[in-house]
Amino acid sequence: MKTEGAVAFITGAGSGLGKDIAKGVAKAGAIIIAVDINKNAVEQTVADIREDGGTAESCVLDIANRKAVYKKAASLIKKYGHVDILVNNAGIVVGKDFLESTDEENIATMEVNTISNFWTVKAFLPGMIERKSGHLVTIASAAAFIGVPRLADYCASKFAAFGFHEAIRKEIRKKKLRDVKTTIICPYYINTGMFSGVKKSPLSFLLPLLDQKKTTDKIVKAITKQKRRLYMPPIVYTLPMLRVFPDCIYDFIADLFGVNSSMDEFKGHKK
Repeated sequence: MKTEGAVAFITGAGSGLGKDIAKGVAKAGAIIIAVDINKNAVEQTVADIREDGGTAESCVLDIANRKAVYKKAASLIKKYGHVDILVNNAGIVVGKDFLESTDEENIATMEVNTISNFWTVKAFLPGMIERKSGHLVTIASAAAFIGVPRLADYCASKFAAFGFHEAIRKEIRKKKLRDVKTTIICPYYINTGMFSGVKKSPLSFLLPLLDQKKTTDKIVKAITKQKRRLYMPPIVYTLPMLRVFPDCIYDFIADLFGVNSSMDEFKGHKK
């Protein structure tokens, strides 16, 4: 499936990584449905895309609202005929010790980061199966492979998003739908406002904080090339293999790389 002329539904497109992904995929020729709960932010994304000569429309939507997602999806399918690329990017982070976080924060993290993916996939995958063409993209995280202090609910949401994506990929494979593609993206911390204050690793030459522009370029390339997976930086590919070690060694390695203290000075988005 070519990106040129494809209709792409991108969540969390009002700011940060989602905004840059939307702009990058638009430059590759896709028609962008930029989705965000923040009206002003998502309209600015659309304005930027149009200024660059791309095609886009804004969609103000609470993706945690199942009925609202289905209703909007139906109207978009009626308008465009189909949605070719679904990018589940929207995410939030609380960044507190679990016992200091509220129930409402925990629920919101799971609903936005994971459960919303259920509704978007249910809304758009049937059409992809019918056409035998489409592309599902999940922006997960390196936190899908390792628990991090002060990120309990975030890690839970990303572990779940990864597992959900993996199961859907295998369901598609069992149906022998070779032209319905899937891409999973698992980056380490990116220097966006979302993770402001995150501490650099003492071994940052192996585990650097990721530059937003370079990361976006790699993600857009992975989408347009329909790569199965992209983990960043490359050392993230080793995380699943480290599970073979006893916990004491696994924890020592995480301490060595500064992972277990990475959120100690977290600030996040300033309000």
